[in-house]
Amino acid sequence: MDNEKIISELNFKAVRSSGAGGQNVNKVSSKVVLSFDLEASHVLSNDEKTLLRENLSARLTSENILILNCDEDRSQLKNKEIVIKRFLEIIKKGLFVPKVRKATRIPKSVIKKRIKDKKNISDLKQSRKRPNLD
Repeated sequence: MDNEKIISELNFKAVRSSGAGGQNVNKVSSKVVLSFDLEASHVLSNDEKTLLRENLSARLTSENILILNCDEDRSQLKNKEIVIKRFLEIIKKGLFVPKVRKATRIPKSVIKKRIKDKKNISDLKQSRKRPNLD
């Protein structure tokens, strides 16, 4: 996956940010809304698209569009950088395939050692008991 190519497929929209900020909030469109159409992407292969659809199913809309918002900073440019960084991180995590676990047997020496240790502890506890004088 090439970051530059995938960034070129992103759509950005500047919106007026909500919340506190005085007059600046009413005048400046500093909030950035990023949208990425997964189905229309030419950078990602079909296998990658399927993997992302499965892993990011909670974040995608019904049309398989990923939407991210950022209004952390007063600067539109900084918000755009933050949302791009967040997007690339989400895509990277969505494309991650965990290693398949190989089942292994417990070695006989480990089993013998465990049983031997249990026997030693049992003998130790038996020796602490009062002798039976019957």
